[in-house]
Amino acid sequence: MFTGIVEQVGTVVEVTPVGSNREIVLEAAMAPELRIDQSVAHNGVCLTVVERKGLRYRVTAVEETLQRSNLGGLKPGDGVNLERSLRVGDRLDGHLVQGHVDATVDCTAVEEREGSWWFTFSLPQQPELLVEKGSICLNGVSLTIAALGRGSFSVAVIPYTHEHTTFRTLAAGSRVNVELDVLGKYVQRMMAHRMSGSPTAL
Repeated sequence: MFTGIVEQVGTVVEVTPVGSNREIVLEAAMAPELRIDQSVAHNGVCLTVVERKGLRYRVTAVEETLQRSNLGGLKPGDGVNLERSLRVGDRLDGHLVQGHVDATVDCTAVEEREGSWWFTFSLPQQPELLVEKGSICLNGVSLTIAALGRGSFSVAVIPYTHEHTTFRTLAAGSRVNVELDVLGKYVQRMMAHRMSGSPTAL
């Protein structure tokens, strides 16, 4: 479980196809603190550390992950938002994020607004799960939906977030990972179950 508060931006060093998977080597200041089998969110995708040496570590992204996220397009030199899993007792500064990306969406516009930035994106599948002023996770960053239209939604990004995440490199046409609010998913599932009148368990 994560909170969508990015700790640092790592750099892709190497990407190696292994069957239908990709092995990704990253360099990050946090690497010496990582341990094998630890979960780390990469642009919002939960991946397991399988090897670590010095400032570098390796993870594996399986075919399902590559199809649902933007990790399949990573290349050496790319920045990746990184967050280690939430520890019991930590403050929940963002919102509850599972690290299970639902889909990708395209950035359609970026506007600087006197020190902050306004990013607009195409709507993902299940747009009914988006709520104005509700939470959404984009490339591993917990954000608030500032505006919601028929074909798009927008978020406002403060200078600190812009500077310390890959949002500083996003432009119109960039593809980002989206994880919709898990609470909304459960509510939708329960409502569908109730309306169907099905006696079967969820």
